[in-house]
Amino acid sequence: MIVFDLECLNGHTFEGWFDDKEDLEKQQEQGILTCPVCDTTSIIRKVHPIAIKKSSGTTTQKALQASQEAMAELTEKVAEYVEKNYENVGTDFTKQALKMHYGAEEYRNIRGTTTKEEDKVLAKEGVPIFRVPVTKKSNEDLN
Repeated sequence: MIVFDLECLNGHTFEGWFDDKEDLEKQQEQGILTCPVCDTTSIIRKVHPIAIKKSSGTTTQKALQASQEAMAELTEKVAEYVEKNYENVGTDFTKQALKMHYGAEEYRNIRGTTTKEEDKVLAKEGVPIFRVPVTKKSNEDLN
């Protein structure tokens, strides 16, 4: 059961008990929902201030942190998959991608780096690329 605050066309407010929101809508459509004061069937549902739940800052912070942790984990898994299953051609990525695009080389999964200018060339030539963020692992030398 759910309770809705209702108001008729004449401004009379009252509450109604329904199985769910669809039950309220069904009764409104059928014209069987009436105001107990004036018997009008022109009734709308009012927003009840108690029913509006505001999330607390800590709950929102926890949800945001969990979301960020999940995204970081997913990013790491994608990066690991690409590292294991794609050949690293380094700075020759654009050259290799164009050769495969035009059939000069057989297609294979490659990964590497490009400059902004090379990105423009690849886009102009219609070569589809997908950027994968790569994060340094804690055991890598950061120098």
